Amino acid sequence: MKIKQISVFLENKKGCLSEVTGVLSDGGINIRALSLADTADFGVLRLVVDEPARCVEILSKASIIAKETDVIAVEVEDRPGGLDKILKVFDANGINVEYMYATVEKTGNKAVVVFKIDEYDKALDALGRVNIQLVSTEKLKG
Repeated sequence: MKIKQISVFLENKKGCLSEVTGVLSDGGINIRALSLADTADFGVLRLVVDEPARCVEILSKASIIAKETDVIAVEVEDRPGGLDKILKVFDANGINVEYMYATVEKTGNKAVVVFKIDEYDKALDALGRVNIQLVSTEKLKG
């Protein structure tokens, strides 16, 4: 199953990140995972939140440009080689990982990693064949 990620493009200047988190805080949006990548001029804040559609709406009302993207969240064994096991499944099935980041969540003794990939149906099928569990938006709500 796919989940929604929110991408926010920010100027790389003081206060921009805080503006976004303030808007989300005021709107009651809970951040479950995040990644921030930057260049000299701008940054891309990627978020997995408890209410993606409402998050985009709240950001839009605050004149903050946000985009929804499909990603998958995967349970990864929290031990040496856990991530490698997942990446080998993708590699064996010709699936490209565009980027990834971890969440604040754990499910039992497993970490949760968010992947942006190039072929979702193929990835979902490949992971299912080797019994790797996906994590839903509902489960990430906590």
